[in-house]
Amino acid sequence: MLSRKGLIPEDYLLTRLAEDVLQPKFRAKPGKARFVAKNGTCNVAHTNIREQGRFLQDVFTTLVDLKWLHTLVIFTMSFLCSWLLFGMIWWLVAFAHGDLDQRGDDFVPCVTDIHSFSSAFLFSIEVQVTIGFGGRMITEECNIVGLVINAIMLGCIFMKTAQANRRAETLIFSKHAVISVRNNKLCFMIRIGDLRKSMIISATVRMQVVRRTTTAEGEVVPLDQIDIHMDNPVGTNGIFLVSPLIICHVIDKDSPLYDLSASDLLHEDIEVIVVLEGVVETTGITTQARTSYVADEILWGQRFVPTVSEEDGMYAVDYSKFGNTVKVPTPCCSAKKLDAVGGIARFKLNEGVTLRASVRRRRGGPPVVRRSRLDKPELKNPENYKPILLHTEAMSDRTRLRFFVQ
Repeated sequence: MLSRKGLIPEDYLLTRLAEDVLQPKFRAKPGKARFVAKNGTCNVAHTNIREQGRFLQDVFTTLVDLKWLHTLVIFTMSFLCSWLLFGMIWWLVAFAHGDLDQRGDDFVPCVTDIHSFSSAFLFSIEVQVTIGFGGRMITEECNIVGLVINAIMLGCIFMKTAQANRRAETLIFSKHAVISVRNNKLCFMIRIGDLRKSMIISATVRMQVVRRTTTAEGEVVPLDQIDIHMDNPVGTNGIFLVSPLIICHVIDKDSPLYDLSASDLLHEDIEVIVVLEGVVETTGITTQARTSYVADEILWGQRFVPTVSEEDGMYAVDYSKFGNTVKVPTPCCSAKKLDAVGGIARFKLNEGVTLRASVRRRRGGPPVVRRSRLDKPELKNPENYKPILLHTEAMSDRTRLRFFVQ
C-alpha cells in the first residue's frame, strides 16, 4: 500500500502480491500457437482420421473421454429414448392385440392396465427402474436391456467423477520460469507445489523443449521435442512434494538452451513443457499435471522468493509468494559464451558503467536496440568486454535489458 502511494520505492520491495498492478501481462506472440497451454491441455487437433471405428471398439473409454455436456446429454437421451422405444413397443403390442378397446370382464389382455400410449410409457419406466408395477405385470427382456443401460451410463458418470485429472487441479506451477545463477552455473528454474495435504507418491518431473529445428539433410521438424536434464532437489528417487519445490535445470553443453541469451528471448520461438506425474495417495490412481512456458514467460535475471518459514515450531508455506520473483545479478550472455570466457567465476560485478544498451520491444513491432559508444575500437572486439545483466525492468509496453561491461 505504501509503495502504491509513493512512500516506499518499488525497488526496495522484494516480494509483491501475486497479481501486481504493475506486473505486465505476458502472452505468446501473435500468430504463435502453443503446443501445451498453461492449464496443461494439449493444443493439437487430430484431423483426417480414417479409422474412426477404433473408437467404437472401446465404447466405455470413449464415453468417459467426452466432455461433461456431451456425457449428460447422452446420459439423459439414452434413458429417455429407451423408455420411449419400449413404450412404443408395448403400445403396439396392446394395439395389435386389441387391448386398447374396452371389452368385457372375461377378456385377458397381454399387459394389464395399458389403455393408451401414456400408460405404455409409464409401464416401460416402471420395468426398467423397478419402482413397482401396481396392476401392470413385468416382462424379462425389457428389464435386461434396462439393466444394461443403467450399468453403462452409471459407470461412465462414476468414472468421470473419479478420474485422476481432477487431482491434478491442486498441482500448481509458477506462472513464469526464471533463468539466473545458482551455484556458479546458469540455470533454468520453475517452481511446483501441491495444495492438498494428501501426498503424491513417487512424483517425478520431466521437461522438454519444443522448437523448430532443421536436420543436416535439410528436413524441417516443426515440433522437435528435446528432453532436458534436471537436478532433482531431493535426489534421484523422485521428489517429496510436501512443500513447494524449485526444479532446476543446469544449462550446460548438453542443454538445448546452451546457445540462448537474454536478447534471444525477444525473438526466440521456443516452448518448454513441464510434466509432473505421480500416484494419488488416497486412490492409487496415476495422475499427471502439465504446463508450458514460452519465451515471453521466461524471466532472465530473476529468482523465486522463499515461501517456507518457521513459525511456532512448525513450517508454514505462504502461497501468496508462490510465483513472486526478485531481480538478481545475472550474465546476459548465453551459457556457451560463459564457458568460452572461463565461466561465471571470471565475471565481476563492478559499479562503474562503461557501456549501457537498451533493448526495447514495442507492441506489434520488432525489437529496437539502442547502443552507445559501440564504435570505439576497443569495444568492437568481444574479448575486450564481458556483458553482464544486472536486472530487468518489465513494463506493460516495453522490456528493457541493461548491459554492463567489466
